[in-house]
Amino acid sequence: MSVRSPSLNPFRVLSHAPNFRLFFAGQTTSLVGTWMQQVAQGWLALQLSNDPFLVGVVAAAGTLPILILSLPGGIVADRYRRLRIVTIAQALLCVEAVLLWWFTWSGHMTIGWLIAIALLGGIISSFEIPARQSLFIELVGKEHVMDAIALNSSGFNFARIIGPSLAAIVIARFGLAWCFGINAVSYFAVLLSLALIRLPHTPSAPPARALHALGEALTYVRTHRQTSVLMQVVAVYSFLGIPVLTLLPVLARDVLGLGAGGYGVLMTCVGVGAMIGALSIAAAGTRLKRHRALLVTSLAFPVLLVLVSLSRLEVITGALLFAVGATMVVNSSVVNALLQSASPDALRGRVISIYVAVYIGTNPIGSFISGAIARQWGTAWAIGGMAALMGVYAVWAIRRYPELRRAT
Repeated sequence: MSVRSPSLNPFRVLSHAPNFRLFFAGQTTSLVGTWMQQVAQGWLALQLSNDPFLVGVVAAAGTLPILILSLPGGIVADRYRRLRIVTIAQALLCVEAVLLWWFTWSGHMTIGWLIAIALLGGIISSFEIPARQSLFIELVGKEHVMDAIALNSSGFNFARIIGPSLAAIVIARFGLAWCFGINAVSYFAVLLSLALIRLPHTPSAPPARALHALGEALTYVRTHRQTSVLMQVVAVYSFLGIPVLTLLPVLARDVLGLGAGGYGVLMTCVGVGAMIGALSIAAAGTRLKRHRALLVTSLAFPVLLVLVSLSRLEVITGALLFAVGATMVVNSSVVNALLQSASPDALRGRVISIYVAVYIGTNPIGSFISGAIARQWGTAWAIGGMAALMGVYAVWAIRRYPELRRAT
């Protein structure tokens, strides 16, 4: 009797998880609007301030609360029904998009208001992200959770392709405000899908247990060697590498001489690469040699960013950003998988919530610093200089920590 090889279909989890089908459809539709808002917000910050540092401040305002509040957000996710938390948070994010639309459309938007509204979105996301991430296992079950994570990442990056392209068209024809308006409308898709999901009620943990559980997870991350090393890699790469997306509108305008449409094209290149990287992981499954993928992407990511900083041609920069997107997603997904594999079942969810806090929370610090460097010495120096430091760290870490060479 022949043994049937595992399916290479990256969408196989959708066939046996109806709740995840609903979630995936609504979330991906809404994320198209979110990426339209992301493009419009970066370009609006540049228009209002004409200052790369303030562009970084706006981006940081949307992510800094996650560094501070995501761990309390994880406790809330353990105390109450996660589906309800996600639904409430998505409704509040819809209100944020309406505020952005109204202030921009009415001509009342200032850089101060933009920072304040971005900060509001970051606070809401601090509670939404831990609840949403820990909801996956309720939607698909433990045996399919990795497939769901990879497929959700592909939906995120599909939206990153479509969103910036639509944003470029909307900005050119109707103005920045309507990117925010379309995003507000898109939230109805995810709210409808969440309303249709039916999950069994699970009892909540009492507050004392939740606090103890968080302390237990932090102790494990600090003392378990491979987990500690991987968290260090996540922090450094998020701090030095991810801010390239923050400075992309400045790179498009001041280095490449592009307008909002060209900026949208560059964002699309990142999204195409990231989606292909995510679908490749979802299709490969257990065939993926994770230690090799970690080594290759850890070294390739900083090299590609240095080349982006040196490029002065739109086509070359777009091709490099395509590779950056694929490398970035493969690297972060492999780290996520290694963390989950190394963590005991009882700690896995909390360890991943700490990973999310580190991955997203160090972004604003990097955005502040990259914006300050760009203001003083130029955008190319900010991207290239931080990428060079990341490359030096990668070489040192791979030589210093055998766990990165033998990760399983």
